Amino acid sequence: MNLLLRILFAGVLVAMLGVTSWASWHCPLFGVPRAVLGHPWFLATLCDAYAGFLTFYVWVCWKETTLPVRLLWFAAIMLLGNIAMAVFVLRELFDPANGTSLPELLARRRPPQLALPAALTTVAAAVLTFA
Repeated sequence: MNLLLRILFAGVLVAMLGVTSWASWHCPLFGVPRAVLGHPWFLATLCDAYAGFLTFYVWVCWKETTLPVRLLWFAAIMLLGNIAMAVFVLRELFDPANGTSLPELLARRRPPQLALPAALTTVAAAVLTFA
């Protein structure tokens, strides 16, 4: 199961990085036409995505044990979406302390580690600044 999840989330990460890079080459991040921004299906899809991000973040809050790390993961997930979520899950899947059982992976709480969420949040802030 662990191998299958590693392949799945690595695929999600590669796909999201690919499609995000492709879109960036074709249109600036803040260059989306006004007609698109007000379209009901765009808004519904955006709300659906952020509801999913918040749902995933509840699990992140369980796993992470300190407020600073939780806040950094919140920023990373809200700014990078599925990219940050795939990175979080891959980190869990490749952590030898989690063992190989799915219950361990899902339930084991983590000691505080600021580096990864801080790096993701910094990258996201830089992208938004220079987009």
